[in-house]
Amino acid sequence: MDGEVFRRLLRARERLTDSYDDVVLLREAAREAGMSRFHFLRAFSRAFGETPHGYVQRIRLERARDRLARGIPVTEVCFEVGYASLGTFSSLFTKRMGVSPRAWQKTVRRQVAVPSALARLYIPCCFFPGRDGWS
Repeated sequence: MDGEVFRRLLRARERLTDSYDDVVLLREAAREAGMSRFHFLRAFSRAFGETPHGYVQRIRLERARDRLARGIPVTEVCFEVGYASLGTFSSLFTKRMGVSPRAWQKTVRRQVAVPSALARLYIPCCFFPGRDGWS
């Protein structure tokens, strides 16, 4: 593949990455690369091993996993990463990850250990003055 064509494809892929949570039409990405839609689709697939649509789906699911690991509710994550339907998001997530978003979140949240520096910050509320009259 020609170096200039590859650079244009990289530019278009960066646009897809930057706007993964928004509707990006194939013709907009193709315009960014300076190609027709059909030529862009073939060149993108050949260069990166997946279609532009597949690439955006993968990026959305990666971002969704990050947000789910932080404890953000599944419905909120669904809309944050650009899906308009919770059913579509859940089905795709389950198909790709092998478990539902909620089940994945529960598993990950159980496996994430609290760093020792943060654990020391926990102070039971009985030690705060004014709670039980010893101010």
